[in-house]
Amino acid sequence: MTDHVADLEPMPTDWRRCLAVVAHPDDLEYGAAGAIAAWTAAGHEVHYLLVTRGEAGIDGMPPEQAERVREQEQRSSAAVVGVDEVEFLGYRDGVIEESLDLRRDLARAIRRHQPELLVTLNHHDTWGPGAWNTPDHQAVGRAVLAAAGDAGNRWVFPELVEEGFAPWNGVRWVAVAGSPFPSHAVDVGHTLDKAIASLAEHRAYIEGLGDHDPVEYASDLLRRFAAGTADRFGGRPAVSFELYSR
Repeated sequence: MTDHVADLEPMPTDWRRCLAVVAHPDDLEYGAAGAIAAWTAAGHEVHYLLVTRGEAGIDGMPPEQAERVREQEQRSSAAVVGVDEVEFLGYRDGVIEESLDLRRDLARAIRRHQPELLVTLNHHDTWGPGAWNTPDHQAVGRAVLAAAGDAGNRWVFPELVEEGFAPWNGVRWVAVAGSPFPSHAVDVGHTLDKAIASLAEHRAYIEGLGDHDPVEYASDLLRRFAAGTADRFGGRPAVSFELYSR
């Protein structure tokens, strides 16, 4: 007898603003962008905050060149799914720590944007059995979870109040993309093409992975991901999230 795998619930839609916080350019495009395209099409506000510029992500390109290329690729990618505002904190790629400085910077951004929904990438040790996650993803994801609370507590980083950023207790959910423990999903049947185009904008990064055509690579990967999630979401192609309620 096999264990029953629970169906995924629809993601909540009764919110206005979302702040998506990840470590690197392209982190949101490996799945979450399909959901983001659906949200922006429905009138929700979504902003991106990247902790690094991804300068260590292309082996054959020096970091000082890669950071310029990857920042532009991320801005172009975001525009495809209706996101106009992309910010970069400028932490060093590959060596992010779950530090108080990072938590403070994220709490500041949360207070400034005042989102009801936070989105981040998998903070768990693995993507699933046999697939180890990277330290940057783990550190940023965990810092986002901490900062969701920090943003509402005036006594954790009192200097933020002095800077003019009042506490924000309005974060209602944190949604973790790419989690091995998904609980919710978003139908991407009408936005999968946009998600593919969004990932394909990371041309230099994808070509650095090997002999790949960016569009074919993005299409094969995202269609496979969406089809895999459909088995737990009524047969509909979907993007999954692990959802934390606050």
